[in-house]
Amino acid sequence: MLDTKASPPGPPVSDTDLHLEDLHPETRLVHAGILRSPFGETAETLYLTQGFVYDRAETAEARFKNEDPGYQYSRYGNPTLSMFEDRLAALEGAEACRATATGMAAVHGAIVSLVKAGDHVVAPRAMFGSCRWIIEEMLPRFGVTATLVDGADLDQWRAAVRPETAVFFLETPCNPTLEVLDIAAIAEIAHAVGALLVVDNVFATPLHQRPLALGADVVVYSATKHIDGQGRCMGGAILASRVLIEERIQLFLRMTGPSMSPFNAWVLVKSLETLPLRIARQAETAGKLADMLAGLAPVTRVIFPGRADHPQAELIARQMSGPSTLIAFEVAGGKAGAFRFQNALRLVRISNNLGDAKSLITHPATTTHSRFKPEERAALGISDGLLRLSVGLEHADDLAADLTRAAGVL
Repeated sequence: MLDTKASPPGPPVSDTDLHLEDLHPETRLVHAGILRSPFGETAETLYLTQGFVYDRAETAEARFKNEDPGYQYSRYGNPTLSMFEDRLAALEGAEACRATATGMAAVHGAIVSLVKAGDHVVAPRAMFGSCRWIIEEMLPRFGVTATLVDGADLDQWRAAVRPETAVFFLETPCNPTLEVLDIAAIAEIAHAVGALLVVDNVFATPLHQRPLALGADVVVYSATKHIDGQGRCMGGAILASRVLIEERIQLFLRMTGPSMSPFNAWVLVKSLETLPLRIARQAETAGKLADMLAGLAPVTRVIFPGRADHPQAELIARQMSGPSTLIAFEVAGGKAGAFRFQNALRLVRISNNLGDAKSLITHPATTTHSRFKPEERAALGISDGLLRLSVGLEHADDLAADLTRAAGVL
């Protein structure tokens, strides 16, 4: 009879014989960050625990003094979270990563941990609504001022700088118009005045854009989107140098508690294994659908990073190794036309989420950017007829047929 207690419990064991820097991203996403228990399991272990015990009182003291690297409490760290963080860091090329409960927790944590009262932040006007709320509404409550600029105009970034400027924040491609900003040039402007650049890379994914390699100091993700990719759980991540994480960001996260649950971390660890396969398929299909949509009479404009007619096509060729999985397009008839188009779809579902295995569509003017004033949306190119399509894993022909049928009602 097998003695299931033959292997005594003990600390997780890491695979230390792999030189991850010599391996391709696809391989890193399968093998990086593995912590095996003494039982030698193949799949990553889910550690559902709130706390950890210590063999001696001296060990507990050393842990809390950061003299012993072991775990203390799952709000501070957990073996399953460590696997997710280390795996994503290996893909991103970052020295350190910290997981958060949501993407917005990552954005909030990254920005707030880097500023104090009296500091100044510069950011583009084109942002996800919640990100812009943090910049415009929340930060000023705590004495941090902000200036919004046209993100594609480098002179506006330069002109916005003040002596107290501490952080530049941007997302690229931008939500929802897929405008692409020059990370390297904006990083150079920030660093010239001693500011740090935080980049939200969710639309490009770490496979198609490497902000740290382009000069960014911090990268944030909503792991809820492409990283999970199947609509199951929420999560976020902050990646940066080890010094920046440990000296500026980690304490904020530890004390305020926007922790990712171990279960969500386990789901995301497994999701990372298939990320390259999913993104390649979604991006390929998105390119086909963008070209198809451009040929439909009721579609008056198509924006897709990957088409030659994108306003920043030259920059995209330099900065991104692949297109997005999202398409922005405008239909005739304004809001009424956009609603008729969405309501006529049968395969593509209406949802404000993105990066899912299922294709999803949303009307930004009445959902993600509904808090913006009409004149603000107009200035950003968010018309009443604009739709944002997140391309899933369905067959391209089936999606094309669904979109074509919907266009027929206009």
